[in-house]
Amino acid sequence: MAARIYSPAKTAMQSGRAKTNGFILEFELASPRRIEPLMGYTSSSDTRQQVRLRFDTLEQAKAYCEKHSIAYSVQLPQEQRRRRASYSDNFAFNRKQPWTH
Repeated sequence: MAARIYSPAKTAMQSGRAKTNGFILEFELASPRRIEPLMGYTSSSDTRQQVRLRFDTLEQAKAYCEKHSIAYSVQLPQEQRRRRASYSDNFAFNRKQPWTH
């Protein structure tokens, strides 16, 4: 029984950073998924796959895994690259590429 601890990324649908603080613990698949022959749905007999535990800090998530003897791996979040550009930069005289339609 292995688990993965990670910090969630921001959603691509909005520019806000809601629900990105904290850490999530997810269990790895114990058995492979299979396709149901009647309806064609993908299913699994592993119910731990549906469990997602949320923690405020990485230390709390690690302590939970150690207390319950769960092997875990940690994926730290990548540093975000910030791009600062304004609308007026599209029409600047010192643009590197010409503005055309």
